[in-house]
Amino acid sequence: MASRRLPTPYASLRAGRATLRFYHDDALELFARLGSSRVDAIVTSPPYNLGVRYRSYDDTLPAESYQAWTDRWIEAAAGALTPSGSLFLNVGSTPTRPWTALDVAQTGRRHLVLQNTIHWIKSIVVEQVDAGARAGLDRDLAVGHYKPINSDRFLNECHEFIFHFSSTGRTPIDRRAIGVPYQDKSNVSRWAAAGDDLRCRGNTWFIPYRTIQNRRRDRPHPATFPPKLPQQCLKLHGLDRVNLAMDPFLGLGSTAVACARLGIGFLGCEIDQTYLDEAIERVREALATRPG
Repeated sequence: MASRRLPTPYASLRAGRATLRFYHDDALELFARLGSSRVDAIVTSPPYNLGVRYRSYDDTLPAESYQAWTDRWIEAAAGALTPSGSLFLNVGSTPTRPWTALDVAQTGRRHLVLQNTIHWIKSIVVEQVDAGARAGLDRDLAVGHYKPINSDRFLNECHEFIFHFSSTGRTPIDRRAIGVPYQDKSNVSRWAAAGDDLRCRGNTWFIPYRTIQNRRRDRPHPATFPPKLPQQCLKLHGLDRVNLAMDPFLGLGSTAVACARLGIGFLGCEIDQTYLDEAIERVREALATRPG
């Protein structure tokens, strides 16, 4: 796929030396104009085909049509990535359609290698007795948010997948860029690799939604992720190797907000103008509070 000149963006913002460009466009159209080996990291969450009520997209496609569309956009994304690029693909499911996320991952397998599977935990309970004395808890701790269901068959869904794909499965990552301190500090002196008191976070990430007062006003998109999620994905890939990041399904712009905070060049597109305008406004707000 040859590189072609991108059209004039719907909006363009600056984050230090980086440029963030936004397109009111379909993802496949933007990929076709983008060409090959241009993007270092893609962090995105496409429609899941679970009947979500988007403003401008039918989320109730026949299964075969949805998988064919998924195959087309992942193939285009694979072509757009640099040889050592990463695709971080967030997908969820429902109790009655538990295979959705795994079906998407299997489709991605046709074009890329699944290098890591990350579990995004939205809500969790930590019981005092299990946390141990060093945690300092004085009670059981229940934190996070999820959409509750009323069922005598299923548990509440408190988790989604983030599939980390790369072209060969050998893309280096910066594990301790999102590392966490050792709870037991004796490990710092016991292990040579623990000298800076950081250990690998692992593939289970607790990232809660921010508490909101009004869904329509504070989170007008029906399916979005917190900016901390793409921020951790980009850091994990390695910020020194990300010149250009992308989200072909922009939504409310969480990946763009992360790029604005990190000073990374960005391309994003969204077919719904209302969501796009909201995303651009959120990025402007992030830039207004960005140091320097």
